[in-house]
Amino acid sequence: MDRRHFISKAGLGFAAASFGTFDMDGVAAADESSAIRPFHVKVLESDLADMRRRITSTRWPDRETVSDSSQGVQLEMIQGLARYWGTEYDWRKCETTLNALPQFTTEIDGVTVHFIHVRSKHAEALPLIVTHGWPGSVIEQLKIIGPLTDPTAHGAKAADAFHLVIPSIPGYGFSSRPATTGWDTDRIARAWVVLMTRLGYTKFVAQGGDWGAGVTEAMAKQTPPGLLGIHVNLPGTVPPDIAKLLLAAAPPPATLSSDERRAYEQLNNLYAKKRAYATFMATRPQTLYGIADSPVGLATWMIDHGDGYGQPAAAMVSAIAGRTIDGHTAGALTRDDVLDDITLYWLTNTGVSSGRLYWETKTSLYNAADVSLPAAVSIFPGENYQAPRSWTEAAYQHLIYFNEVAAGGHYAAWEQPQLFSEEVRAGFRSLRSVSHP
Repeated sequence: MDRRHFISKAGLGFAAASFGTFDMDGVAAADESSAIRPFHVKVLESDLADMRRRITSTRWPDRETVSDSSQGVQLEMIQGLARYWGTEYDWRKCETTLNALPQFTTEIDGVTVHFIHVRSKHAEALPLIVTHGWPGSVIEQLKIIGPLTDPTAHGAKAADAFHLVIPSIPGYGFSSRPATTGWDTDRIARAWVVLMTRLGYTKFVAQGGDWGAGVTEAMAKQTPPGLLGIHVNLPGTVPPDIAKLLLAAAPPPATLSSDERRAYEQLNNLYAKKRAYATFMATRPQTLYGIADSPVGLATWMIDHGDGYGQPAAAMVSAIAGRTIDGHTAGALTRDDVLDDITLYWLTNTGVSSGRLYWETKTSLYNAADVSLPAAVSIFPGENYQAPRSWTEAAYQHLIYFNEVAAGGHYAAWEQPQLFSEEVRAGFRSLRSVSHP
């Protein structure tokens, strides 16, 4: 065996075994370019020391001139987070958690893709690929790995088991940063199909929220032979005529039902007050040099999502503050969870590269997905908007599951891992007979 440090980026040493072509779970890599290599995280202590130095030496602005968060992330809150981050927070705990999982990398279309791959002990498990969003990462999905791969240990049946694949989107986390343009949701979707095929899965399902929903829907629209169906928790349902009215900031049509009107008003507020960060990344992502130079600058950019702390920021802020914010709770999300995610972005220097997905993808995640493949949809109450069933049925022509969940928000897997896992199981249950004829 040739053991070597084979990846180095952003000053990090990632130690891994590189075996060339090899057999993993009975699946052989065809050649060196398609090899699947074990991956191990090992952050240099000097990089952690540099991060802490930058945090503690932050040059702070004046306090906001209002008593609420309408001007952005409040100084007192972020200073409190920085004090903890720079003196008490321990990245090594997250590193240990990641390294306890089977992690790998493989090259697809010129990009090194990092992924977690946990196979269930249950023979009839259904292969599932789960995609994160922004400002998330594979850390979002850590709490659902156990419930989905080992359901009998979490109050469910063996028949509900999944083989789980959780990749890092190119430009995010441990995946490499694309050096060329073109990495939009469609291209990522094609890469995910290659990944699942390379792992030997001839039939599989896909799940996603936020950008992960966009990638998952793109996979469904491409209708690859092995994809049986999808589940999303940020569905794209807005009809074309309604989308035009929202862009024009027009009042809701009188013909809308009560739940359609609620969704229209939620989206109208979202577009008007809570999309500035997305608009900036969609037009000028390279200008965000400050978030590559300042950990606190990166943290505030990732935490803030517009006027007030409504979703999707509410759960993150609630976890940081340790209390309910604007009626939103953190659920299972903790302050360390949030810092694990932010620290991952910092250590891999992917603050700017992750933002390019907004620049690359020209379609709205909220517009009707127009998916004909079997689709399951879960509506969490703290999501950016509550998609009406009428719009959902039109956007997903083969809707096999629709449910309005009792708790949870935009980061559903992070906030409510048990509920989220139950939704995924229920959403795909009818497809299991197809996967095992």
